[in-house]
Amino acid sequence: MKKGIFITFEGGEGSGKSTQIRFVEAYFRKKGRNVILVREPGSTSTGEQIRKILLDSRNKGMSVATELFLYLAARAQLVDQVILPALKKGTVVISDRYEDSTIVYQGYAGGLPLNQLKQIVKAARGEVMPQLTFLLDVDVRKGLKRSGRRDRVEKKSLNFHERIRRGFLTLAKQNPKRFGVISSEISKQEVQKKIKAKLDHVFF
Repeated sequence: MKKGIFITFEGGEGSGKSTQIRFVEAYFRKKGRNVILVREPGSTSTGEQIRKILLDSRNKGMSVATELFLYLAARAQLVDQVILPALKKGTVVISDRYEDSTIVYQGYAGGLPLNQLKQIVKAARGEVMPQLTFLLDVDVRKGLKRSGRRDRVEKKSLNFHERIRRGFLTLAKQNPKRFGVISSEISKQEVQKKIKAKLDHVFF
């Protein structure tokens, strides 16, 4: 049986993750691999209900700690119900966001202590970490314009989203073997070329 592969996509709002996730899905299917796509929070019944709460723009008073535990609850369910079983079957799992988003959104941008946060997040995912993470980096103003700023998170301040970008770039520098950082301000085709080169190097 082929070994399961776990890949995550990270980035600020409007960074173009969805388009490139579909590209990676097609890449692995051409290689004859089974692939599933998941998103955080979501991709389970429990997770999708939590997602609605987290993104509802009416929940303006939600504390950062509340955000944290809701995201972790959704992740624990996703890992247990979907990701871990799929990896054991040799499936390629591609996730739109994962633990890095928690550290960045609730830590670097939200203000929770990073050392404490990095210990807490392990409880939700156990030993399940991606072999490769693509960080699609985009200018904050351009990304927010693309996203439309519709949900509760997108509507947060420009300063908050600037901290998000800096947080992701900091994490990428701290974990250079796992992260592939690509500017999403170049053409879609150029982004895909860089992604393919990274996938060929890491997995084939």
